[in-house]
Amino acid sequence: MSKLSFEQFSILRLLLDIEGIGPSKLKNLLNHFRSFNKIISASTMQLIEVDGIERTLAQRISSSTKHLEETKNQLDKELNRLSKLKIKVLTIWDSSYPDLLKKIFDPPLILYYKGSLSDYDKYSIGIVGTRQPSNYGKTFAEKFSSELAGQSISIVSGMARGIDSIAHKAALKVSGRTIAVVGTGLDIVYPPENKKLFDEICEKGLVISEYKLGTKPDAQNFPKRNRIISGLSLGTLIIETGINGGAMQTASFALDQNREVFALPGNVGVRQSEGTNELIQKGEAKLVMKSEDILNELELKLKPIVGKNIPRPTAELNIFEEKILSTLSANPLHIDAIASQSAMSTSDCLVYLLSLEFKNLVKQLPGKMFCLA
Repeated sequence: MSKLSFEQFSILRLLLDIEGIGPSKLKNLLNHFRSFNKIISASTMQLIEVDGIERTLAQRISSSTKHLEETKNQLDKELNRLSKLKIKVLTIWDSSYPDLLKKIFDPPLILYYKGSLSDYDKYSIGIVGTRQPSNYGKTFAEKFSSELAGQSISIVSGMARGIDSIAHKAALKVSGRTIAVVGTGLDIVYPPENKKLFDEICEKGLVISEYKLGTKPDAQNFPKRNRIISGLSLGTLIIETGINGGAMQTASFALDQNREVFALPGNVGVRQSEGTNELIQKGEAKLVMKSEDILNELELKLKPIVGKNIPRPTAELNIFEEKILSTLSANPLHIDAIASQSAMSTSDCLVYLLSLEFKNLVKQLPGKMFCLA
């Protein structure tokens, strides 16, 4: 679990389930009482001394203690299920909580994630857009994502249909890292056709949610999700969106968080470009035509990472995978040469190369050529 003890986590969940308590008021309570236990043991009169806690809310907090054992029982069952699903829990008090996200106005206090956390995610770019992109939008979403991911930049998006899915897939295609922020519990894949994409991101990147298991894709979840996409990113690129599209909300969150916003210009009169063109016209987004425009704008922030080979997470290898890996370098090698140097049949070699590719250690190139990822 997280850095919090089971008791502390139980009280945190109990408090967040109280109507009228959100991250801001909970932080006020913690700043005042200095511990979770002292919050729930405080009297109504002591509670109303805290900024933002009026009498009715204070009474709700005081009376919530009778539900603590029930909350503990539910949490115990949930943690067992999370473990079986290989889902981990992170709180804002943990050292591994993403630094960029911690700096926004209302960061989620609890995150559920599947996949691997990485220190290099502080060099992330969000790419979002409409669920119904034009061919122009599809082309440039793939181009920007693959080129930025190729520079060891993590690509953050929302795994929605359209631009989001294209951005994730393009990053994975070049063996890059991608982060999906979803608006459901991590036991529910939405949209359902993205199940394969979800599994691949979990294997090679990270899927994040602030929602408990069982949370369905309700409409109100997605605007909240968008603040996490921008919050995890140094800057957010809007590819295509209508005036009232969800990507416009993400842009608004990024601006409020003092993060950069970039937008791809489009033809006047095309619905998918109305939002991006408006952002550019109002001076709220920087017009970009190629990935270098983003790299140049964020040059100082991205300098430690761009153009460098970032070490991948270590993976368990069998003896045959190790043998194949020892024959490879950054220079492409044909499958026949790899098989010969590894003293294996070509068919066996292909099986282990595929396994190494899934582990993000090997990259396949056209013509049955392979090199280190």
